[in-house]
Amino acid sequence: MTNQQKSLFYRCYYGFFINGMVVLLLGAILPHLIHAAKLSYGMAGGLLSSMAIGNLCASFLYPFLSGRIGRKITVVLLASFFPICLTTITFLPPAPVLYLCFFLMGIGRGTVSIFNNSIINDYGDGTPAALNILHTFFALGAFLAPFLTSSMIELSFSWRQILYLVIIWYITSLISFATMPLKEDSQVKKSKEVKAAPSSTSYLKSFQFYCMGLVLFFYMGVENCVNGWFVTYLQDIGIMTDSYATNLVSVTWIVIMLGRIACAWLSGRISKKVLLLMNCIGSALALFLLISNQNIVIITIAMVLIGFFLAGIYPTSIASAGALLKGTSSGMAILMAMSALGGIIAPQIVGWIADSAGIAGGISFLVIDAVIMVGFAILNYWQDYFAGNRKLNF
Repeated sequence: MTNQQKSLFYRCYYGFFINGMVVLLLGAILPHLIHAAKLSYGMAGGLLSSMAIGNLCASFLYPFLSGRIGRKITVVLLASFFPICLTTITFLPPAPVLYLCFFLMGIGRGTVSIFNNSIINDYGDGTPAALNILHTFFALGAFLAPFLTSSMIELSFSWRQILYLVIIWYITSLISFATMPLKEDSQVKKSKEVKAAPSSTSYLKSFQFYCMGLVLFFYMGVENCVNGWFVTYLQDIGIMTDSYATNLVSVTWIVIMLGRIACAWLSGRISKKVLLLMNCIGSALALFLLISNQNIVIITIAMVLIGFFLAGIYPTSIASAGALLKGTSSGMAILMAMSALGGIIAPQIVGWIADSAGIAGGISFLVIDAVIMVGFAILNYWQDYFAGNRKLNF
């Protein structure tokens, strides 16, 4: 790996670490925001969906801007919405302004995600390992956010003061992006040998591309609800303290981090399709175990299993489509858009169900989401067989 690649990768890792911290922090402070701003579950779900809508819009805005002003300037510009909007939230503005803030933060989140995945995909070796490491850093930040929140609140810090601290950290990631030694899209290494390089839109003819998009659609619905709703859910069921509930989400992200390291190791030993299918099935079973129990030990085990099996779905899906998307920001953006749609719909549905049937009823919806995700993972696994290749690779 060249010095330029190392610098790019390390800055992407740090940026995704901060991104994971901020995204999970919003879920950790959501109960406090609901109380302080007097929000219903439906309104809170609307905030999470607004963020997911912004994430979707980033899939169209990022390619448009990056083709005109460059990737580096685009990521710094759009990611700047995060510190601005987090600061605005601390003043408890009216609901329309809160919706706008979450929408703009979604644009920032989606931009950082597309940018980091594209850089790792363009400058990496095409294996899931580098992408798993990237998403491991997201998991590390996600682990620290709920733990940081509960620890600081126990030390009598307010949720506003916690946001101010994270805002400062986020600004350091913007500085890191701004100083990247990045060549723009038209200058990405031409010397790298890529056999049978696809045309810029050839991915649109690939069945696997749509399978990966739909797996990510339903996966992102689950992930956004884990990020946004699970602290509220675990506190609401009333069998554990608020601190235990918040820290349990942190533990889940430790397991996600370890799971991504495990997936990076396994990716060189078993096929991506098998790895993806195993993770999808495990996630669905773990979610069912979670919602069907009121035993704190079983719920803790279920949360750990959810973290472990969710860990490899996103990076393995991106890596599976990596050869199709090599060198094209539009392909990565469309894939991100498909995943973002799932993140828009699921949190709002959970909020609507929770208003009428309680938060436990809302979270139960995620099992249906996960089962459909398994279905598309199965289709992805069997696609070669149906296409005429009767040999399935493990």
